[in-house]
Amino acid sequence: MADTNTGGGSGPLSVLSAGAAALARASDLDTALAVIVEAGAAATGATMAAVFVQDPERNALELMLTLGVADDAIESFEAEVVGNPEHPIHHAALDRTGSLGRTGQAPDGSTMTGADLPLVVAAEGTVEACVGVLSFGWPGAHEVGTTEETLLVGIADLAAAAIATFRTSSMTTERAEWLERVALTDPLTGLANARTVSRVLDLEVARAQRQGTEVSVALFDVDAFRALNENAGSRAGDQVLRQIASVLAESVRLVDTIGRTGSDEFVLVAPGSAGVTVARRVTDGIARLDAVGSHTISVSAAVARFPHDGADAEALLGAARGALADVSDPASIVEVSPA
Repeated sequence: MADTNTGGGSGPLSVLSAGAAALARASDLDTALAVIVEAGAAATGATMAAVFVQDPERNALELMLTLGVADDAIESFEAEVVGNPEHPIHHAALDRTGSLGRTGQAPDGSTMTGADLPLVVAAEGTVEACVGVLSFGWPGAHEVGTTEETLLVGIADLAAAAIATFRTSSMTTERAEWLERVALTDPLTGLANARTVSRVLDLEVARAQRQGTEVSVALFDVDAFRALNENAGSRAGDQVLRQIASVLAESVRLVDTIGRTGSDEFVLVAPGSAGVTVARRVTDGIARLDAVGSHTISVSAAVARFPHDGADAEALLGAARGALADVSDPASIVEVSPA
């Protein structure tokens, strides 16, 4: 919630200029609304103002900005409006008609004239939605004429446009971030997916080639996973995969990347030669997990190293898979080429 002070400039032109600047260049909604409300107060002579926004998740009003309201009165003012549907400001949000020139009481107890304007925007074509209320106040008696009414409605439309614009931008950003996470992660475990692991391994191999260093690749397979699914059900199998993923995430170093690349296959990309050490931490951690029914949870691992076991990512993965296919004992760790 922002608390602002009235600034210079007055008249409809200043309101239009301030509103356009706020919509075009403000970095956040608080700033945009503050600019619009300050310009509106200066143009109308209002000494008090407040913006309540409709929280779409809670379907409730929330005080976002005040002007000319003492700090020690803000909390009680918000509680009075939000907690009383019959309060003129709250009622304006409910019936979307608002009021102009109402006589009321200021937060400090003095007599005031108020104007409460619902902030209405188009939603889904022709449907209108109220996104909040803009309220202005004048000390004592104040007559709202036709010209000032037109100006107040225009100010409210600017505030409504700012709320709609910044909310749309926020939703777009959140969706883009969600899509990026979906593109990079495995939905069941939250670890990196096969595409991400492949990209990281390519980058790490290229860097190791330039620097003359090593990269370790460890493959983990869940022991007897098919039998677990058949006997305990796929839901239990998914739970086991999530538990294993949690152990993997806790066991690796910050420089490592761990991902799920198959039904019960996990891949660790570990810069340097510490692949076996990290793999041992993983298998030890998984061995401490509780059994599911009669099934003890364990994984077997195979570790390949660049450049000893392959000149590129594909060769490293192939070498590790070949070594893992030959493992017969559960919870084993094998190295393609022991160091």
